[in-house]
Formats: sequence, structure tokens, C-alpha cells
Amino acid sequence: MPLSPTGHRMKYDEQACAAAVRSALAGKGEVREVRMFGGLGFMFNGNLAVAVSRRGMLVRVGAEGQAEALRQPGARPMTMRGRTMTGYVYVDPPGLDTKSIGKWVERALKHVLTLAVGTSKRKKRGDRSDPSPPRRRGPSASGAPPRA
Repeated sequence: MPLSPTGHRMKYDEQACAAAVRSALAGKGEVREVRMFGGLGFMFNGNLAVAVSRRGMLVRVGAEGQAEALRQPGARPMTMRGRTMTGYVYVDPPGLDTKSIGKWVERALKHVLTLAVGTSKRKKRGDRSDPSPPRRRGPSASGAPPRA
């Protein structure tokens, strides 16, 4: 069970976890909060660093930091639709308190700072700013006729 800042046992609170993440990220760089994975994701310089939800905390540690992260109390592989997501770990609520959240955020920042500054890859509906011409359907490069 998580501990309060004073060290007392308390029930996991998603909002308190998010507040601890905000506090750990304060003054570190550009942070944007985005609803995702059924919770709240924290984008640092355009890249997902951590996310909190009722299930615990998702932490981006990178492929090179995953094995070490998984050795920490409460950490488990992040699995989505039966597939393990390399470079991410989930930390279950019993492994989260204010101190450990700060350490997980630092671990995430260590990795995210190695990434290029991210930009949103999602296009807004109706965005026609892509200058590339539409793909042509027709004979392939081999000269074979298009399939029907």
C-alpha cells in the first residue's frame, strides 16, 4: 500500500499520483498533460515520459533501461493487447509513494532527454497541409497491371 508524504499507509489516489508527477516535473522543461491510456499522460518536450491511471503509473524507461526498471519493487512489463511494449514499465499502486514517484519520473526523464524533441504526429480532421501528391493507382514499377 502506498505511503503518504508523512510515511503513513494510504489508499492509492490517481489524482495524488498526478500531483506528485507534476511536482517532480516542475521546472524541468516543457510539460504537457494529455488524456491517454485511461488516465493522464505527461509529455516532456513532446515525448511521453509517464502516465498515471487508476491502475498505477506507466513509465518510459527505454529498451536499455527496461531490465533494471523491472527489478524495482512493484514494476512489471507494460502489456497492451497481449504484446509487451519494449521500453515501458508499469508500476503497480502498492509500489508508489511520493518518494518513489519522484525516482520513477527521474528515470523516465533520463531516457526521454535522449530523444529528439517530439511533435504531434496526429493530424487534425480536415488537415490538408500535407504537400505530397496523392498516391497513384496504376501499373507497378514492374509494369504489371493493377490488381482489381
